Amino acid sequence: MKVVQVKDVSSKPNLHGVDARSISDTDSAQVAHITLLPGESLKKHITPVDVVFYVLQGRGVVEIGEEKAEVGVDTLIESPAKIPHRWINESQGPLRILVIKTPRPKEATKMLTEEK
Repeated sequence: MKVVQVKDVSSKPNLHGVDARSISDTDSAQVAHITLLPGESLKKHITPVDVVFYVLQGRGVVEIGEEKAEVGVDTLIESPAKIPHRWINESQGPLRILVIKTPRPKEATKMLTEEK
């Protein structure tokens, strides 16, 4: 059995400039823990595989393709492969999200130009 405490995993520098920690990376899937502080967001991007998000703490806005929703704790969101998506924390508190990519990506995530 492998046990991972998120607090024991270091955040790695990333293109989004946020606290993102890889907590599992196997041949079949990747799992990350992302914390967005108030006002922080992920840049719009496209992943080559399906992604499942699970909100652990807080409220945030998730955009997937042309859809946009405000979601909170204990909400699961499915994001199909190759669809632009991002998260925005417009709240006054931290937003913590569990991110599961499956199958494990074999190509890189594609960053998109930010829309203003």
